[in-house]
Amino acid sequence: MTGSSSEAGQPATATSVPGLVPIEELLAQLVDRAHEVIGAQERLRRLLDANQVIVGELSLPMVLRRIVEAARDLVGTEYCALGVIGADGLLEQFVHVGMDEATVHAIGELPKGRGVLGALIETPEPIRLRRISDDERSSGFPPGHPEMTSFLGVPIRSRDAVYGNLYLTNHREGSFSAEDEALVGALAATAGSAIENARLYGEARHRQQWLLASAEITAALLNPTQERAPLQLIADSVLRLADADVAILVLPADARDFLDVVVAAGEAADQLTGMSYPRAKSLVELALQTGRGVRVGRLEDHHDLGVHLREVVRVSAVMAVPMLGKSGPHGAIVVGRRPGRHPFGSADLEMAETFANQAAVAQELAAARVDQQRLTLLEDRDRIARDLHDHVIQRLFAAGLIVQSVATGQGDFGAAQRLSHVVAELDDTIKQIRTSIFHLRGASMTGPGLRSALLTVIAQIEPALGFSPTVQFRGPVDTVTSAPLVAEAEAVVREALTNVARHAGATAASLLVSVTKDQLIIEVIDNGIGPGEATRRSGLDNLERRAADLAGSLTVEAASEGGTHLRWTVPLNL
Repeated sequence: MTGSSSEAGQPATATSVPGLVPIEELLAQLVDRAHEVIGAQERLRRLLDANQVIVGELSLPMVLRRIVEAARDLVGTEYCALGVIGADGLLEQFVHVGMDEATVHAIGELPKGRGVLGALIETPEPIRLRRISDDERSSGFPPGHPEMTSFLGVPIRSRDAVYGNLYLTNHREGSFSAEDEALVGALAATAGSAIENARLYGEARHRQQWLLASAEITAALLNPTQERAPLQLIADSVLRLADADVAILVLPADARDFLDVVVAAGEAADQLTGMSYPRAKSLVELALQTGRGVRVGRLEDHHDLGVHLREVVRVSAVMAVPMLGKSGPHGAIVVGRRPGRHPFGSADLEMAETFANQAAVAQELAAARVDQQRLTLLEDRDRIARDLHDHVIQRLFAAGLIVQSVATGQGDFGAAQRLSHVVAELDDTIKQIRTSIFHLRGASMTGPGLRSALLTVIAQIEPALGFSPTVQFRGPVDTVTSAPLVAEAEAVVREALTNVARHAGATAASLLVSVTKDQLIIEVIDNGIGPGEATRRSGLDNLERRAADLAGSLTVEAASEGGTHLRWTVPLNL
């Protein structure tokens, strides 16, 4: 009894109460929960820090690098990468951290987006694996690649489209948790916004650079003292702004079925400049026909497309934009990038189109300025011609009449002869001034007039002669407008002056064109070696035959002061 009562008198402990958890376990659970809360808070803090770092950057390459570094630090992995998806559905960029340069060099070509990486591209939903090799979609690793076990892939969306994917491997705790996936997903959402902001900022700055270049081109085209060739300035600017390896400016050739490379910049510019190629089925022809820019991501997939640029420079991505002005396309700008570089984007094409169109308008303005200057020059020449005709010639003519009257009344024969010589000199001066007047007015004369036609021929032959021949017109030359006769006269003057240039060894020559009531007479006199015994008469035979066909004649004789005197005469009965 006593022992029984003694046991009954002992105080009861908590562990002896059925259904109650020991306080030690409760305290342990509270501590664990506190650690979890602290860990969660730490992760949230790191996520907020990562978001701040990402959104505070505006350079797209730096944004991508910050995203990769933040993702690795956020969940604690050995390797992390961000793959940017290209237009072909494969990875065009692969930004990674965790591997040293020697490992990267040993691996060689970076992933293009196949296997598990490709599955994330095809189905942009998170993928979480304990071991990559256990997944049936895994395609293995290339030689030299470090061992990778656990894997987490999360898509990054930008403007309702998948921009790329985040890839994380080798978690420090062995495998990724659902919480890791949620954190990386939240980071990816912020990354999408940051990428979009960086792209818009980059495009805005790039567009500003294109506009500044357009203004520079316009100023150069409108500046007559500009030392640098405007077309070359256009090619250089496009090369720089489009971040291309080569740029050419193409214009339609004189032969309508061909295109000419007038200027080039970048690789092999000297070889490309002056190149001519068929217009049919070419990239430039497509751009000129549609009036819109054309871009090709990979020329290797378009063997039938004529891009003759690749005959000199190995390019893959190309872009051709027409230079459209008010009067239509003036030509096109073609730029290319080497294989392995990014293809041109829609923003590149849009900005290049705007630039090319502004360059075309600037060209038209420059051409209009030249036309205006030419018109001003013609007006000045016409005014000078009028003044010479209305004032100078009349005064000379009056002076000649006075001198002639004085000479007639002179009893001294020697003085009268000298005055007569002065009158002859005045007559020759008047004839020369009249010829100068017609030279001044020749550019503005219209129609198949004999005078303007022969002045044009003389201007063409002058470089071969090495001097300017004296030209005189006598009689109503401007009444000769028959196209066949004008063509014959052109041929005669061209042949005669060409003979002087080739065979006479002359230092001076004169052309006298006379029109009488019934004849056209063309005389060419030079101070060369004279007619001599001609051994080659093909040129003279041509002139003689032309005269005979028109019932005329040709005479060639020694000039009175040395040289040759050629006289070609035809009747005016056409």
